[in-house]
Amino acid sequence: MLKKIPLHTQIIIGLVLGLIFGLVSIQTAIPSSFTIDYIKPVGTIFINGLKMIAMPLVLASLIIGVSNLGDISKLSRIGGKTIVTFVITTVIAISVGLTLVNLFKPGTSLPVETRENLMNLYEGDVSTRADAAAKFQEQSPLQPLVDMVPQNFFLATTDNAAMLQVVFFAIISGIALLQIPKSKAEPVIAFFDGFNDLIIQIVNYIMLIAPYGVFALMASLIVEIAGDNPDSAIDLLMALLKYSVIVLGGLFFMMLVIYPLLLKTFTKVPYFEFFRAIRPAQLLAFSTSSSSATLPVTMKIAEEEIGVSENISSFVLPLGATINMNGTSLYQSVAAVFIAQALGMELSFSQQLMIVLTSTLAAIGSAGVPGAGLIMLIVVLESIGVPAAGIALIMAPDRILDMFRTVVNVTGDVVVTTAVASTEGELPEGLIRKSNPLTPDL
Repeated sequence: MLKKIPLHTQIIIGLVLGLIFGLVSIQTAIPSSFTIDYIKPVGTIFINGLKMIAMPLVLASLIIGVSNLGDISKLSRIGGKTIVTFVITTVIAISVGLTLVNLFKPGTSLPVETRENLMNLYEGDVSTRADAAAKFQEQSPLQPLVDMVPQNFFLATTDNAAMLQVVFFAIISGIALLQIPKSKAEPVIAFFDGFNDLIIQIVNYIMLIAPYGVFALMASLIVEIAGDNPDSAIDLLMALLKYSVIVLGGLFFMMLVIYPLLLKTFTKVPYFEFFRAIRPAQLLAFSTSSSSATLPVTMKIAEEEIGVSENISSFVLPLGATINMNGTSLYQSVAAVFIAQALGMELSFSQQLMIVLTSTLAAIGSAGVPGAGLIMLIVVLESIGVPAAGIALIMAPDRILDMFRTVVNVTGDVVVTTAVASTEGELPEGLIRKSNPLTPDL
């Protein structure tokens, strides 16, 4: 029976039941030790599973994404336009998220007592990173660039905090695969293509326990932070509501302001007609939370309804499904600062710049599958010295927010593809085509 329920529905059920169980536990005689000893470990296993596949996921998906550019001439022209535009929109998305979360400060709305409980909960993680945080503040502004180049690649793969080094190696490897003889590059590309599919399948396995992991994380979080004051659990829920509203506000800002400006600047495409044409891809993205699963429909719409040439769409859209994660990057920036605020940790300006850099590069390395954004959030948190276990704070609404941010990711892919096609003269003047078999007339 459970298999017939969609995964996202299972996760929503899990988080609701976890919330109910946690609230019932703190109001009844159910001992907190039962939740901590027998329920929380399921959530810990889920988080460890996400950490386990973070490094191979980035390595494989990024090498494949770069090598899919085809050749150096494309990389220098169309590829250059594509990557630069994706990076710019990603930085804009992260900046929007940081602006909103610093302006409204949802994490600081927690009472001091609740924040102290959270600090005690993650005290071990905070203390082990205190020296690293102090060192980070004394670093040269260019030190993050120095740290991107690994002395030992294999050593870097054993530490999630060194994810930027793996990203750097993957980008260099992808470019190198474009320049070595094709006969020698093809077996390597085929290996990483297969390896990427393998990792995505493992992600699917891990997401099967996501409903139970979310239940365990939510239930144990409510029990652990409540202490002798059950009202503190309500305080946390209100903070989570504010956090979710801020994320959604940022996502809608990208959809209703940034993307229309991009289209107006580089194309003559009316945004409302554009939005109407890509609606099937957006609905599929919302239901699957996967830009990769949505890719076939996205390409069909871009070519048949918007009029983008196959040459452009077959190049830009697969690349976008790999490296363009505007919605995910915005969410990561809000989540990272929210978690730091909730734990009572002040982030310096340089640490927030690190969020911009890490989120941008993590977006490039994110696979377009459910749960990948959460994996990359761990990378962002570890890069700024915030305990990765803090993701437990935002796990409850994560699946719902994942559906919305995937819509933004896919919309951004098509917007950039349309803009690049227009600058290459491969977009017809008369848009949008009226014979739309996927989207009925309104």
